[in-house]
Amino acid sequence: MHYKALATDYDGTIAHHGLVDNATVNALCSFKESGGKLMLVTGRELSDLFNVFPEPQLFDRIVAENGALLYDPATKNHRELTAPLCAEFPERVRELGVKSLSVGHVIVATQEVYLGLVEQAIRDCELDARIILNKGSLMVLPAGIDKAHGLLAACDELALARDSVVAVGDAENDIVLFKICGYSAAVANALPEVKAHADLVLGAGHGTGVRELIRLMLQDQIGPRLKQPDLKGFSTAKVQ
Repeated sequence: MHYKALATDYDGTIAHHGLVDNATVNALCSFKESGGKLMLVTGRELSDLFNVFPEPQLFDRIVAENGALLYDPATKNHRELTAPLCAEFPERVRELGVKSLSVGHVIVATQEVYLGLVEQAIRDCELDARIILNKGSLMVLPAGIDKAHGLLAACDELALARDSVVAVGDAENDIVLFKICGYSAAVANALPEVKAHADLVLGAGHGTGVRELIRLMLQDQIGPRLKQPDLKGFSTAKVQ
C-alpha cells in the first residue's frame, strides 16, 4: 500500500447515530491485518466513546477530546497533550446560564447555541482558548489544540510519517486533519465545506463510505494525489 495508515473520525464517519456496524468493524480489522495502522480521532471524551464503542483495541492510537488526549488501547494508558483550562472556567460558564456542559480531562463542551455565553466566559477568565464548532456542538480547548495536534502526536508515537496517512471525516473539525495528511476523503454525508477540502468525496456515507475507502487503500487505488480512484460500486443513494 502507498498509504500505511488510516485516521478516521468517529461520529458521522465510521459511526451512524453513535454506533459502528459489524461490516465496518470487519473492514477496519482487514485493514489492520494487512499491516496498516489505525488511528481514531474524535471529539468525544474517552468514557463517552467506550460507552458506545466496545472495540477500542482495533485502533493503534485514539486521539480523544478533539486532539487534547492520546490513548493507547494496548496499554490502556493515556496522556494529556496540553494543560487543562483553569478550573474556574466551567463554573463561570454555568454561572452565565449554560445548562448542558461536559468537562473532560481538558475539553469543555456544550452546544453551539451557547456560543455568546462561552465567549463571555473566556473573556471573564482571561483564557488563551479556542472555540471549535462541530455540527451544532461547541468545544473549548487551549489555543493550538485541535485534531491535527493530536494526530501528529499519535504519528510520532507510531513512527509514522504524516504523508503516509489517509484522513477521513465529515465535520468542520476534521478539515485540519485533511491539511496535514497525505490524502483526505470525505464521506458522502459530510458538510459541503468539508467536501471542498477533501481529495476524494466518497459515494456513500458513514461506515459504508469508509469501507469503500479501505477497499481503495488495500487495492492501492489512491496514489499521491495523482491516480484517479476507481469508484465503481460506490453507492449513490441519498444519505439522510
